[in-house]
Amino acid sequence: MVKSGWHVRGVRSGPGHRTRQLRAFCAALGRGAGRGVSSPEELPATVERPARPTRADLLAARGKRVPDLIAPGLRVLFCGINPGLYSAATRHHFARPGNRFWPVLHAAGFTPRVLKPWEERELLGWGYGITNLVARATATAAELAREEFVAGAKRLERKVKRFDPEWVAVVGIGAYRMAFGRAKAVVGPQPERLGPARLWLLPQPSGLNANHQMPELAAAFRRLYDRARK
Repeated sequence: MVKSGWHVRGVRSGPGHRTRQLRAFCAALGRGAGRGVSSPEELPATVERPARPTRADLLAARGKRVPDLIAPGLRVLFCGINPGLYSAATRHHFARPGNRFWPVLHAAGFTPRVLKPWEERELLGWGYGITNLVARATATAAELAREEFVAGAKRLERKVKRFDPEWVAVVGIGAYRMAFGRAKAVVGPQPERLGPARLWLLPQPSGLNANHQMPELAAAFRRLYDRARK
């Protein structure tokens, strides 16, 4: 709890800037700064389920972006590779049916239930957010150039310095290795930092990733959850 009466689980306190953090947090949620949030369970699902994209919608989504889900002082900022066409068409992260990100978050303990992609804003109430290494949407990450990953890492560092998350969890082993020049990086905590944040590497939860099955994914995410709670 803080003196103003706000209580937001998972959002870190910081001397001298808690008020600014909470105002930014409320702005990210689309709520007025004068209204308190007592617990994440009170956050409304303000976004309705989007219509299923047509083939034309998916084709038109190429190159588009999905807005960051971010606020100051998060406990964990998850960083995907880049939006797929389905996510770009719906403007929600990890939105393609069959993507295991949301079930894995629940299985690992990050959320009390499996959120739908259009309920993603509820993550902020637990102190978690989502961004991407590369902003532009493609059908597959294979369409991205190495230079885009390197530029994305630099852009992510600037974002981290601005929003000051405790952990940055990059979701995608190959993308991390390319973006940060760490050819031998493995899943788990990384020795380097990104600005003020500690780094964690997670496997890609896409349904197309046959190298990691659900139990293995859940265990990898759970290790981060346990560490971030300390």
